[in-house]
Amino acid sequence: MTIGIVVHSGQQGRFAEAARTLTGVSFAWAVYEREEEIRDRVGDLLSTGSLDGLLLGLVPHARAADLLPPGLPVVITRSAALDLALAWARARGNGWPATPVSIDTFPDETITEVAAALGLDRASIATLPFRPEQPIAEVVAFHHEHLERTGAPYVITVRTGVAAALDGRTAVLPAMATPGTIRADLHDLVSRVRSQQADEQRFAAAVFRAPESSTREALRQTLAELPQLADAWIDEHGPRGVIAFAPAVVFETLTRHWVSLPLDETTGFHRSAPGGDGAESPPSLGPAVGFGIGASARSSVTLAEQAADRAERDGTAAGYLITEDGVMIGPIGAAGPPLTYTYREHGGLEEVAVRAGLSAATMSRLAALERSLAGRPITPGELARALGITDPSGRRLIRKLGEAGLVVAEGSAQPHHKGRPTRLYRLAIQAALASGGE
Repeated sequence: MTIGIVVHSGQQGRFAEAARTLTGVSFAWAVYEREEEIRDRVGDLLSTGSLDGLLLGLVPHARAADLLPPGLPVVITRSAALDLALAWARARGNGWPATPVSIDTFPDETITEVAAALGLDRASIATLPFRPEQPIAEVVAFHHEHLERTGAPYVITVRTGVAAALDGRTAVLPAMATPGTIRADLHDLVSRVRSQQADEQRFAAAVFRAPESSTREALRQTLAELPQLADAWIDEHGPRGVIAFAPAVVFETLTRHWVSLPLDETTGFHRSAPGGDGAESPPSLGPAVGFGIGASARSSVTLAEQAADRAERDGTAAGYLITEDGVMIGPIGAAGPPLTYTYREHGGLEEVAVRAGLSAATMSRLAALERSLAGRPITPGELARALGITDPSGRRLIRKLGEAGLVVAEGSAQPHHKGRPTRLYRLAIQAALASGGE
């Protein structure tokens, strides 16, 4: 397994330290000095074609997101609440007051949470949350304005170029991600890559329903002629249906990563016109297609049938994928709206997932969990049990959601007479989906 890491030269050491804990993994580095170099460095790294996953920060992701190939597991590493608290601890160790201070890049929610935990005056803390188009000059101007107004003795920054741009006018405390934070993100990325590789080795089922104007025999013949399904097992399935078994990656390739099916809504069978490069597009499939990925062949068939039923209910040439963990992807097809990851009619999950640095499948499960809670707050431990993960993973997940503005702190509870109170959080994924992921 090869993991790509995009990092500023000044931070490569701590990333290398965090990476030492992983065995059986090799690393390819894209190291930059200035933000203007990021796109070229990422492009060079991707051109090798050997990456199984990519770890990069907020700024590199903002600069090169359009270069990332679909399907490549990506984790956006970012400074956590602990990293901010450590920066404040260094300030106190230097004999500086905790406030006034100006802080860039951290979400307002994270700063508010850490300030409350440390008993700091939130009103004397100026914040500049990260925006994808945010240039260094804007961050520096923000700190300059606060320095002139308050005379603060230092600033806290996550942007590597800010310290140099401030020209020594004030002390700078970096709140970069610690090796522990980076290590957790690397482990998350490796888990995603291994999960994806396992999915690619798993078999999936596909149910193709012929339109009324066609026959099962014609549908089967069309599928047998598809080069992508040359090694698939294909058989009849119901009066108008054909079923195919193949590795999940075969169907993923056929659908261009679950995005499109070249369908003819009238007959369901045709060869598309030559593309812009003169090459003939793959032949089309039937207008109702269901894909299922389950723990067994039987469950995969059941899920594929449910997905095909959903495609037929849409009444258009389309396809759907349903997986055993409740994720639905669709509609897949040129006639439908843009691809969304859904769970029980949730849309826009992919954008929210990227913002939080999580997979669409995990975000889908969280959205379903929020619906079941009906507004009730939850502890990190309860979240972990609901998702079938460890308590430490649940706490890390809460921190990630908090940094992306997808949970709201709701006080604390003490279920037992002894022991420390447990923090409560209210999931806010539905609100993010309602606002279009903004």
